[in-house]
Order: sequence, then structure tokens, then C-alpha cells
Amino acid sequence: MSTQLAPAHLITHAERLMQLEDQYGAHNYHPLPVVLTRGKGVHLWDVEGKRYVDFLSAYSAVNQGHCHPRIIGALTEQAQRLTLTSRAFFNDRLGAAEQQLCELFGYDKVLLMNSGAEAVETALKLARKWGYQEKGIAPNQALIVVAEHNFHGRTTGIISFSTDADSTGGFGPFVPGYQVVPYDDVEALTEALKNPHVCGFLVEPIQGEAGVVVPSAGYLAKAAELCRAHKVLLLTDEIQTGLGRTGKLLATDYEEVRGDILILGKALSGGVLPVSAVLADDAIMLTIQAGQHGSTFGGNPLACAVMQAALDVLLEEKLAENAFRLGEIFREEMQKVQAQRPELIELVRGRGLLNAVVIRPTPDGRTAWDVCVSLMERGLLAKPTHGDIIRFAPPLVITENELRDACELIADVLLAF
Repeated sequence: MSTQLAPAHLITHAERLMQLEDQYGAHNYHPLPVVLTRGKGVHLWDVEGKRYVDFLSAYSAVNQGHCHPRIIGALTEQAQRLTLTSRAFFNDRLGAAEQQLCELFGYDKVLLMNSGAEAVETALKLARKWGYQEKGIAPNQALIVVAEHNFHGRTTGIISFSTDADSTGGFGPFVPGYQVVPYDDVEALTEALKNPHVCGFLVEPIQGEAGVVVPSAGYLAKAAELCRAHKVLLLTDEIQTGLGRTGKLLATDYEEVRGDILILGKALSGGVLPVSAVLADDAIMLTIQAGQHGSTFGGNPLACAVMQAALDVLLEEKLAENAFRLGEIFREEMQKVQAQRPELIELVRGRGLLNAVVIRPTPDGRTAWDVCVSLMERGLLAKPTHGDIIRFAPPLVITENELRDACELIADVLLAF
């Protein structure tokens, strides 16, 4: 709902900034009423100088913390030399960045894009091209299997297989060529992969936007086995779960699963620039030839410099290991609160520092949104999803003392709610 502009002398600076967004910006987001101006490590400051601990990390894009000096240093140094050439020419940053990614994750080739949605679209095109050229699927008959309650982006192609009414309502007609099966359902997947027109299975190792839904142990390994048996590519979307967030470099590492196509984004740049990547071996990647796919900004020198620094920080500061250890503490502390308030807290779940607390609506109608507003007022920023779920995902540079302080704050709010 639009907010009427009050006389300038009656509103705060923050209110004025929020009203400007309301008046001149599209209303496609519903942010918490806080206006941020600065970030450092795990902390953010609003325009009035109040400090907050960030427990969203820009949906896991800021795993390395806000404005990490090493990443900002790489950005500023490269920005003074060369920012963009397009792929019409070679540049002196791309090859080394591609090598670092391929060697780190164990693939022959990588294709760099910008947003996560672009990377997903790239992976879908690769899977289809491979299906026609290598599996022998008849033209225009390739089928990609996806999981119910998925979130892979909001382009018109991607929402064609979304089951979220907010993402799809009023945006049809949709692109054909997809089959939706229940998440974490091996039997349904087994049946779907019997179709010889299936070229790929696209899946999130943990469904983040759906509310940090962790599948049963063995689900991903079984999915990989089924894909191999039916000559189907496994497309693992690790945009949110990858790069240390769940306590491993990739969430699929928990089951020693290797996607045939790996999709990365978000923390690939430490939250500094849009950078995404699609990795695959030659038999898949080289089905796309010159002129068949691309991006003006994809693989630009500035993004490559930032990405390499972001990866170095992730590895050298052992952020995945930190996420694993502190995630155990966080869930243990939240389960203590759940034991005291079972009528309010339905469930605590997650892996590493990607966690969720499921809130039951109160008798007076308050929801997870109201919990997040109370947390904001106390100096902690988190955001609800699907009405009853609060996702807690701090930057991976958080210390144990900072985490325990945050847990105490969260517990105080929940116990008093």
C-alpha cells in the first residue's frame, strides 16, 4: 500500500527515504522498516546510527561479511585498471578466474554470468542442448524435472516451473518442457526419470526460499544414482547453499554428490558485484558453441578480480568450517527456546549457518513478521518467508561470542513474544 507523503518537517530522514522508495520505486518487495547506510563484517548501521547484527546476509550473498577489506581492495584496484571489455576480446583476468573455479570444484569448464537467475537459465539451456546432441532426444521434446516448492529465480522461463502462486500469478503463458515432482520423494523422481525425453533434474540441495527445507539423508545421493541410471543430468543449484553456507564448501558434499552441472552465485563475489557461474565437464559445456549463448557483462575483468578475492577469503579464513561449528551451537540454542515455548515455535531446522525457526501464529494473529520487527527493534535483522518461517543466516565471519550474543537476543524476543 502506498504511503502518503507527510510534510518534510514532520518526518525523520529514514522515513523520508522510505517514502521516496514507495513513491518512485516498484512495489515488488516488502522490506522491514529500516534504512541501512553502512556495513562492516557482521554488522549494519542505519541512517540514524543504530547498529544491527545481520542475520540475513543478503540471502547468503554476504557470506564473507560486509565490505571485507580484501574483496574491496581487489575491487578498487581492478576498477582503476579495466572494468569491462565484453567477450568480443580476451582480457587478462578471465582465464585465471576460470582456472581457479574449475580446479576448486573439479570441472573442465565454467561459464560466467551475472545474476543467479541467469546462471539457472544457462544451466537449463545446457541441459537441453546436451539432451538433443548427446542423448538423442527428438527436437523440442526435452523435459527437465524440477522439485515442488523450488526457487531458482523469477525470469519468465524459471517461473514456468514454480509452484509459488506469488511468482506465477498473472505472468503466464508459461514455457513448456518441465515436470514438477515432490521434493525429497525418491519414488516420484524414479517414476519421472523413466521418461526418455528427460534430460535433466534441477534441484536445490536444501530449499532455501521454501524455508530451509533439508531433505532426508541419502536423498541427493539416490537422486544422483537415478540420474546416472537413466542418462539424465543432475543440475545442482547451490546459489544459496554453496560457498560454505551449510558448513561444507557445497551442500552436496554432505553426501559426496557431484552435480553434472553446478550452479553458483550470490557469495561468489562476497556481495560486492553480481557474479554467477555454471560449471560442467567438456561433454556438456562444449555442446554450446560461439554465438549460441552469452552476456555483455558475464566474465568481466572487475567481476573476475572480485570473485577470486572472495574465493580466497572463503578458503583461507576457513568460513565453511566456522559455519559448521557455529551452526551446531545455533540450533542447540534455538531448540532450548523451543522446549520452553512449544506453543510458539513449531520447528528448528537447518545446516551450518543456514537455519530456520518455524513460528506458530499467536492467538491475537501475530506472525513471523512481527517477530522480525521485534528483533529489528532489539538490533538484529532477519526476514520471514512464507508467513510463518524466519530464516537465520548470518555472515560466516561471525564469531562464537557474537553468535551467542545473538542467540540470547533471539531467545529473549521469542520467550517474551
